Amino acid sequence: MMHTITARDLMVSNLVTLSPDMEVIDALNVLLKRRISGAPVVDEDRQFLGIFSEKSCMRFVVDATYDGLPSSNLMSFVDASPPVIGAETDLLTIAQTFLDAACRRLPVLDDYGRLLGQISRRDIMGAFYEHMKQVQREPAVTGLYLSALMESTERPV
Repeated sequence: MMHTITARDLMVSNLVTLSPDMEVIDALNVLLKRRISGAPVVDEDRQFLGIFSEKSCMRFVVDATYDGLPSSNLMSFVDASPPVIGAETDLLTIAQTFLDAACRRLPVLDDYGRLLGQISRRDIMGAFYEHMKQVQREPAVTGLYLSALMESTERPV
């Protein structure tokens, strides 16, 4: 059943993360070299601080264009309050969160705000696809109802 699939089952925990002390241009280079659209920013204790994404990079480009030399402090361009989920969040809630928030990834945090992993929209698509393949393989339940074996005058109600 899809309600029993949780973030813990789907999350990727081996993530590229960024340090809050990085320069923006170095973080941008990490995204480009790794061919990823964003990465969580965590401190040395894995405390989640936010997401640096392609959108963050666009803010940097605009600032650089207008201001000449914008702040190079990564945290100035990090989304510090993106939607996040817990490890026990179910698949349907995760999918609804993606719809409501229009984001590409959801950080999975523990009760203390530390990063456990991340789920992408593609992870949800894959889990749903696998679930539907399984449902289609299961044979339909067939059988006679007791009422089919009785005469119409003998059936209760």
